[in-house]
Amino acid sequence: QVQLVESGGGLVQPGGSLRLDCAVSGIIFSSRAMAWYRQAPGKQRELVASITSGRSTNYADSVKGRFTISRDNAKNTVHLQMNSLNAEDTAVYYCNRNYKFGTVWDWGQGTQVTVSS
Repeated sequence: QVQLVESGGGLVQPGGSLRLDCAVSGIIFSSRAMAWYRQAPGKQRELVASITSGRSTNYADSVKGRFTISRDNAKNTVHLQMNSLNAEDTAVYYCNRNYKFGTVWDWGQGTQVTVSS
């Protein structure tokens, strides 16, 4: 069974930075395309960044140039470096496989990111 454990969220001022981490277990991680998603209050969950097994990346237009996704196959982790945060980035952030490559696994608990002064 796949387990996803997200961490690193918190309260940050506009313009600040956070780094999110996701520990993945129960799969052969290195062969999987992974992604970070977010869900803001009252909105649908959306994919914000993805990374293939070959480390090709893609970003939603809303975060392009500010967020960077990376992975460490030795540690079975995926990361999201978020810079220049603004209020519109406030959401619960989740990692999972990229839905474009297969059915997503059961969601983890996510990590809350709140951008506020």
